[in-house]
Amino acid sequence: MSNSQGSHRAARGGRRPEPSLHEQPTLVAPLVPGQGGAPATRAEARRAARRRKAAPTTGEGLRRIVPQALVVAFLAGGTSAFVASDKAVRLSVDGVPRTLHTFADDVDELLADEGLTVGAHDIVAPAPGEELASGDEVVVRYGRPVSLTLDGQRRQVWTTARTVDGALRQLGVRAEGAYLSVSRSAAISRQGLALDVRTERTVTFLADGRERTLRTNAATVREAVEQAGITLSGQDTTSVPPGSFPRDGQTITVMRITGAKEVREEAVPYAVERTRDPGLFAGTEVVERQGEHGVRRVTYVLRTVNGVRQRPRRIGEEIVREPVSRKVRVGTRPLPSSVDGADGLDWGALAACESGGRPNAVDPSGTYGGLYQFDPGTWRSLGGSGVAQNASASEQTYRAKKLYVQRGASPWPHCGRRLYR
Repeated sequence: MSNSQGSHRAARGGRRPEPSLHEQPTLVAPLVPGQGGAPATRAEARRAARRRKAAPTTGEGLRRIVPQALVVAFLAGGTSAFVASDKAVRLSVDGVPRTLHTFADDVDELLADEGLTVGAHDIVAPAPGEELASGDEVVVRYGRPVSLTLDGQRRQVWTTARTVDGALRQLGVRAEGAYLSVSRSAAISRQGLALDVRTERTVTFLADGRERTLRTNAATVREAVEQAGITLSGQDTTSVPPGSFPRDGQTITVMRITGAKEVREEAVPYAVERTRDPGLFAGTEVVERQGEHGVRRVTYVLRTVNGVRQRPRRIGEEIVREPVSRKVRVGTRPLPSSVDGADGLDWGALAACESGGRPNAVDPSGTYGGLYQFDPGTWRSLGGSGVAQNASASEQTYRAKKLYVQRGASPWPHCGRRLYR
């Protein structure tokens, strides 16, 4: 059979030879969402339509069409998946809402895609990590630092409110009748602000025999006193520091004060300087210089509070005259045990008769002194220092014995006989 005959049989329905390489059906790679899939799908669809017009209806043609149909179906499935992963989400950031389309699977991915960073003081709802679905709403509210001074107490707080009024409500601060350092309608930026709030308080004043109660948001007691119509003059003050913060329910007494200064002169005691003297018998003290008190001028404040006189308060002093110390010589020489010719006499009886047994006795004229009533000249002639009444009893007795050895009992004309009992 000739080649022309074979070709003719093929044309009438016989097996057609396998197509050449350039006639093989072309496979298109599946499209990836987000990488330009839609235009490629339309172009491939057009080429597929042209091939269907030219394709034969024989079994061989069916074999050529099947692979192309598979490719088209695969492309259509990829486009459906691409559309299904796209979500319409409403995002509100600090009260500003907008609707957007996103392929994010959860809230974290959405925030990252939008370049939003949140911290410990910020609010995100739903919580980060929650899955997203089309139609969801995500709310982001940023925290704002507020340096709040509430009724004199300062603290640092955080709020997600965008205005002072919203922050007060969020913090539970009662603002009715309160003093605010910033308008309630003022906006709070992301950097925050300083806010001083003084709530309205009830304060009672006791002044001039009357009681006055008022509602106030004053910053100090002094300011509240003025609001109560009470005048402080001169030295007047209050029972609490006028500059202190008035507390709710506090009772404050107004003190009417009158006062004056008084200057008094007071004595300054003198010191005593004692010097040991081996030339004097033990127990003997000789005053070399009498002491003199000094004088100081002291200033006192005399106050009357609400009619009651207070204890004087010293506010200053100055020395007018310095004190003069007293100088005394103190004997350290041991006394002799006896005096020959006078030891056996009754010296106690003599002393009782002359001075009543008192070593420091002085007669009414001031001339004679001591146990045995020595005059100063006689005392010094016997080796004594100063006057007899300043010496010890033992020294006085010793000097009296020496005097007896010299002159007998004659120095004591009325009591001398007592020596012999």
